[in-house]
Amino acid sequence: MRKNPEADLKLKYKKALEIGIMSSLGILILVFQLFRAINLEATESKTKEIKIEVADIPPTEQFKRPPPPPKPSIPVPSESEDIPEDLTIEATDLDLSDIPPPPPPPEEDDGMNIFVPFDEPPSPIGGFRSIQKALKYPEIARKAGIEGRVIIQVQVSEKGKVLNTRVIKSLGHSGCDEAAVKAIKNVKWKPALQRDKPVKVWVAIPVIFRLK
Repeated sequence: MRKNPEADLKLKYKKALEIGIMSSLGILILVFQLFRAINLEATESKTKEIKIEVADIPPTEQFKRPPPPPKPSIPVPSESEDIPEDLTIEATDLDLSDIPPPPPPPEEDDGMNIFVPFDEPPSPIGGFRSIQKALKYPEIARKAGIEGRVIIQVQVSEKGKVLNTRVIKSLGHSGCDEAAVKAIKNVKWKPALQRDKPVKVWVAIPVIFRLK
């Protein structure tokens, strides 16, 4: 069997290709000619001018605040009927120039108000019994039958010496306070220790007065 030459597509392929190329070139040439015909020059557009009129703004009036009302007067009570009811106390200026200045602080400070921490408190050598042994009972207190406890605030130095004493709790004018201070000073002391170093501190020592 043989093919019909009119039905063979390969024979018409070249003709179809040539026709397509020619038609595409013609279309491109036509498009370029159309773009040349279009005027690409810029044209001036006419815009309307808008005029803005500025109107004069009237100045604003500033209102002043009224002054504050006066303070009410304070009536002064009085027993006399001749004094008018509208009498008030007027403000007076105090003259502080005549007031003397405060006294200066004391130059010497015994350190009683300063707390010094310590690991071991000061103690009398021989214990607190040594204070009781050195204590002499006053005759006035013995005859009056006065017994009790006296508390003395004692400042012990780094060398174990009693520097200052103060009476915190007293037994009155019986001579017991002086006897307690004398007994404390007659005893040797061990100083307080802070990290194995002696320090100067205050300590409260009770002294007991008891009749046998």
